Amino acid sequence: MAATPLAAAAIAQLEAEGVDTVIGTVVNPAGLTQAKTVPIRRTNTFADPGLGASPSWHAFAIDQTGIAFTDDVGVVGDQRLRIDLAALRIVGDGLAWAPAAFFEQDGTPVPLCARGTLNRVEAALRDAGIEATIGHEIEFLLVGPDGGRLPSALWAQYGLAGVLEHEAFVRDVNAAATAAGVGIEQFHPEYGANQFEISLSPSSPVAAADHLALIRLIIGRAARRHGLRVSLSPAPFADSVGSGAHQHFSLKSAEGPLFSDGSGPAGMTAAGESAVAGVVAGLPEAQGILCGSIVSGLRMRPGNWAGAYACWGTENREAAVRFVRGGPGAAYGGNVEVKIVDPSANPYLATAAILGLALDGIQRQAALPREITIDPARLSESDRDDAGVVRLPEAQPEVIAALDGSALLRRILGDPVVDMVVAVRRLEQKRYGNLDKEQLADRFRMAWSL
Repeated sequence: MAATPLAAAAIAQLEAEGVDTVIGTVVNPAGLTQAKTVPIRRTNTFADPGLGASPSWHAFAIDQTGIAFTDDVGVVGDQRLRIDLAALRIVGDGLAWAPAAFFEQDGTPVPLCARGTLNRVEAALRDAGIEATIGHEIEFLLVGPDGGRLPSALWAQYGLAGVLEHEAFVRDVNAAATAAGVGIEQFHPEYGANQFEISLSPSSPVAAADHLALIRLIIGRAARRHGLRVSLSPAPFADSVGSGAHQHFSLKSAEGPLFSDGSGPAGMTAAGESAVAGVVAGLPEAQGILCGSIVSGLRMRPGNWAGAYACWGTENREAAVRFVRGGPGAAYGGNVEVKIVDPSANPYLATAAILGLALDGIQRQAALPREITIDPARLSESDRDDAGVVRLPEAQPEVIAALDGSALLRRILGDPVVDMVVAVRRLEQKRYGNLDKEQLADRFRMAWSL
């Protein structure tokens, strides 16, 4: 379907507001943010027919040199990168941004496209009479221009000192996000030294992932203006806490919300229970999508608030699936937080996997497993076995194999997506699987940075 072009008056208005360049971004299966730019007067061409892009864009790996070619993705062929004009935003200093997607030259969507994949899953939910809302969190570490540690003598976990030390950066991000139409719910120092977290306002699935891609661009630009850089690695330093990219989701049908006002545990409806059950059951197979990079295992440890055990619990931050009960403290009602997602994941694919698992649980009326009300690490091994609690692996080969062999994730995301994610992650393992944790953290500290 052809995009509705911007009228000449709209282009002129953008120019009057100082915009001279439009950037379009995609996120590839390795979690890398890729981009093309055009002068403002080429905006409509960027939207339709789009700009040429090699299929190799999907195969680029996180080490700046690797390309994980497969039987289906190689040096032959050409696709079109098209921006979504309806999502275009002005981000300041002459730049506008829009999310992009991959299309074949005849205009059909490319099955490997992450944004297109999430669109398909969102449509499948609508066909089932379900509306999803997603709220993203992003944790990141401020580092020096060379990726080195910043001083932390005045840092305290969640402390005011962190805000004051980086006040200009924080205010810059807030102002830029507001101007670009990205809602920030909260922005605060995190547990690690010079680590921050931003919670974005909930939105529909594709729009929420777009906003996450845009806020990453915003914080990257703001950091540069203040002589800093941002590390989006799941484990920036081997001896410190990791960074997550938790996703919250809620579901609603014609009868009302699935996670509030029900008669089940914590106010869930029967369909809500099945949705949670579907996510919990599918995590071992989906881990390769949600946190499958070669450094993700450095974060996936008990006691690290990373959800190392596949189980659920109300407000349990060590459970992989944390249920947030609806009430006065939950402005958007009951919702589910998936804690294992990290910044190395493609956010479009991660959301597609989570929502696909939830829909699968609803469709097969999956039974909700027993709630875990304490840190699952405190349970004995036999108690975890009795409760069906699975320890998610830290070793990347196990994570890759589970994804590769998952008929369920292949049905949700499609074979092309799963095969490409497996290929880029196997390249990481082949090249760098012999490095120790310090070497891995150092090598890939800035791999996903903008």
